Amino acid sequence: MSISSLLMATVLAAIPLTLILAAMPAGLQTRRFALNDHQRWRFAWRAVQLVALFTLTAVASSFMLPDADLHWFSDSPLRLTLLVLLSVMALVVVKFSYRYLAAEPGFGRYLRWLLLTLAAVALVFISNHLLLFVLGWIAISLALHQLLMFYPDRPRAALAAHKKFLLARVAEASLLTAFYLLWQQHGSAHIDTILAAYQAPAQLSLSEQIAAVLIALTALIKCAQLPVHGWLIQVVEAPTPVSALLHAGVINLGGFLLILFAPLFLQVAAAQWLVLVVAGLTTVLAALIMTTRISVKVRLAWSTSAQMGLMLLECALGLVELALLHLLAHSAYKAWAFLSSGSAVQQHIQQSLLVSPPPGLRQWFVVVVPAMAVVVGAAWLSAYLHPVSQLLSSWLLLALALTAFLAQSGQGSIFSAVWLRSLTLAVSLALAYSLLKVLMQPLAGNLGETVRPELFSAADWWASGLFLVLFVTWWLLRWRSHWPSMQRLSVALFAGFYLDEWFTRITLRLWPARLPVRANPKLAPMQNSEQLAQQLQAAKSRTEQLS
Repeated sequence: MSISSLLMATVLAAIPLTLILAAMPAGLQTRRFALNDHQRWRFAWRAVQLVALFTLTAVASSFMLPDADLHWFSDSPLRLTLLVLLSVMALVVVKFSYRYLAAEPGFGRYLRWLLLTLAAVALVFISNHLLLFVLGWIAISLALHQLLMFYPDRPRAALAAHKKFLLARVAEASLLTAFYLLWQQHGSAHIDTILAAYQAPAQLSLSEQIAAVLIALTALIKCAQLPVHGWLIQVVEAPTPVSALLHAGVINLGGFLLILFAPLFLQVAAAQWLVLVVAGLTTVLAALIMTTRISVKVRLAWSTSAQMGLMLLECALGLVELALLHLLAHSAYKAWAFLSSGSAVQQHIQQSLLVSPPPGLRQWFVVVVPAMAVVVGAAWLSAYLHPVSQLLSSWLLLALALTAFLAQSGQGSIFSAVWLRSLTLAVSLALAYSLLKVLMQPLAGNLGETVRPELFSAADWWASGLFLVLFVTWWLLRWRSHWPSMQRLSVALFAGFYLDEWFTRITLRLWPARLPVRANPKLAPMQNSEQLAQQLQAAKSRTEQLS
């Protein structure tokens, strides 16, 4: 290894090591070594700032040392892009946590496991070795479990953590088996060496096909796809910063796994169709179920399940550049949505007071023409800038979304000033969609055209059919909700088709867990006034330190 490669490897290794070292004093509490919450937070804050600095250094070094041989680590554009995302998420979540968890007795414990979770995610992103990758993957689950159990007396949080813990073990066993089969097949544990063998269509052995299916199964479990989604819905009992980290930086690791192993995954029909069916149905059902929920956090959780399903569906269609764009955009949006969920109730009330007349059938038919024109122009631009195989399903979804957006933005009349502004916004969104999709191509990796599904293939028709079903069902639920059939469907959607109830029963029967019982507030003794005063004083002092 050359000096330049050694320096690059050192910078990458420093990212998880910095977070691990900062986690020690942040959570340490002994008689000789006692820190207040502000001092603990300062350790964590300086650590994530250093991580951001190391990440920027690694990005800059990758341009100056494009051919660095790092062996156990990787500085590919995909890895560095996700490291930048992780650094931003770490800065935002750690900063927000200080105010949100003021006067919480377990603040030091929270910081320790937060930093360890971030360190494990960083290790997965930089790993070019199967062993390091698996170790980081397992560490993420173990550290996150402690964050989910931050309030151990909450039954729903304990139940969600229990189900998540068991599912994580299944996913880890699946990933371990897949990596063992790949190592046995190639005689190498370096990921770039393994993936180099699949850049062109190859005759795969049975062990390679099994490995691809197990990788697909791991991604589905990690992304909380139906019917193993229940823990994600119930985990909203955890602190808001934990929810933001989970939805913005952890649950999307299944998408990263499929993007990384796309050259192998797309050559195994069983693995591809497993994701197409499970993720596709999850996208439709979770998106429809979300529309029946009232709680802000629960709606966001169902939205995450649907968005992860769509991201995995994009991976199965060979649209890895679109999946990467989806991953980045979803992470940024969900971090903002959860951290601002406190004001979302007021925003929802204000929006519900703005009653606008429903669009008529004539308006729906009229807006189809400009929506299709915008999509056709965006598709032409995308094909001109980067001539890769285009799929009907990806552009159909955009056309349906723009049609719904334009039809509802005219306030009862088309070609009004409001509608024209909406049309301008739609054109801007389609243009940004095309350009960003092209920009994501070199970051996601050069996936060979021969392994991508073709236009009008069975996978393309399947995805297109799902999007049409989603659009029509949403339209009926929204504008024909008085029909008896739609009312029955709405009730079933609100119950989530009882999928999680059945899964919870089976889980507790196979692996019982003793869940905490929440105390009755009417029977519980009054809280000690001195303890309450201490908590208020601690919150006041923390606010003064920040100001």
